Amino acid sequence: MSPQTLTLTIDPAAAAAPFEQVRTQIADQARDGGLPVGYKLPTVRGLAEELGLAANTVAKAYRALETDGVIETRGRNGSFIAAAGEAADKEAAAAAETYARRAQRLGLDHPAALAAVENALRATYGTDT
Repeated sequence: MSPQTLTLTIDPAAAAAPFEQVRTQIADQARDGGLPVGYKLPTVRGLAEELGLAANTVAKAYRALETDGVIETRGRNGSFIAAAGEAADKEAAAAAETYARRAQRLGLDHPAALAAVENALRATYGTDT
């Protein structure tokens, strides 16, 4: 992938839905610096045409990316890669705090709550923690 070029490949045989493939690939490219902060993404319709997907599929991926703080939409000006590092850290910390409080309300002790997180991370990332 050359710098500042969005490169997406949709695998119709993949287990992940097309919108999830779009979301994951854009997020990964933003995280690894392939898409720098401020990079203007294609329009929903333009990307949908390019990938042979429905516009709603790309719109769903863009909404998820915006919710995750990876992109920001500036009205008619389009969607851009956001400075996601700090936003992602804050959101992860808030999610962790919410989980910790919920685990405590459920009566889990610290080791049980931690084990649940480690199991979820293994399932999600496919690696040992």
